[in-house]
Amino acid sequence: MIEARGLTKRYGSTVAVDDLSFRAEGNRVTGFLGPNGAGKSTTMRMVLGLDRADAGGVRIDQKRLIDFAVPMREVGALLDAAYVHPTRKASEHLWALAASNGLPRKRVDAVLGLVGLSEVAGKRVGGFSLGMKQRLGLAGAMLGDPHTLVFDEPANGLDPEGIQWMRRFLKGLAADGRTVFVSSHLLSEMALIADDLVVIGKGRLIFQGPVDAFVKGAARSWVTVRSPQVAQIATALAEQGATVTSGDDASIDVVGVDAKTIGELAAGLGATLHELAPRTGSLEDAFLEVTAGAQEYRGDPRAGSAIPGTTAPGGTPS
Repeated sequence: MIEARGLTKRYGSTVAVDDLSFRAEGNRVTGFLGPNGAGKSTTMRMVLGLDRADAGGVRIDQKRLIDFAVPMREVGALLDAAYVHPTRKASEHLWALAASNGLPRKRVDAVLGLVGLSEVAGKRVGGFSLGMKQRLGLAGAMLGDPHTLVFDEPANGLDPEGIQWMRRFLKGLAADGRTVFVSSHLLSEMALIADDLVVIGKGRLIFQGPVDAFVKGAARSWVTVRSPQVAQIATALAEQGATVTSGDDASIDVVGVDAKTIGELAAGLGATLHELAPRTGSLEDAFLEVTAGAQEYRGDPRAGSAIPGTTAPGGTPS
């Protein structure tokens, strides 16, 4: 278990992390989310003791990281897959890490096999793709067979097969009883991987809890109704105070009334229902909703339109 209490980090007049407290439990994958500049990387560095907190602290299984005699046996981490010297061979890099923590050489072969890099063990890292470097970084994190794992954007550079493998890998670690704390901007993947979420903005906690609770509490919910008598149903729902939005010619989206009420109303009208489907927005919808006021950088809302001074489609200057 990872437990942070009152973490605070300042860089001059800038408060990067502001009195942040959260928990990441064992046997679960905890996703760590926030907009760019929210303080995620700084927080992860403080969890690992790489940055010193100005206030507060972190305990891993109720101990500070420096209190573990062999840290790699307790905590594995991957914050930057590109940190390996390009001339070093994959197996040599892992052996250096293992030797520094008194781990046996057989662990090198074991973790290379675990991440699918056995065939390139003797290759120099400079020739690796970003996805291969990510796998090598994961191998390094697993050398000590640790109970706690901390990963920052581990899916960067992976192809679709690699992302699917990463999903199984992380969920498998949690199923083994480990604590998995992982940040990612791939919200669709986080929705499939994470059990819990810690969401921050401008260095402060916005949400902590199960993924489902976050989505249900923050994302828009509605009911899609499809019927040959959709106009009649829409009028009756609007009279009851529901918000009705037209879809195609035979459907509407309804906010403010549940599916049961709509079904009973349609029955009373003698209307035929072809579809009555409760829907909830995605994790991405919920994330954008709760972090709307915590974005450090905002694009032009007209994104996608022609940039002034360039030529629009068809040759017309914009």
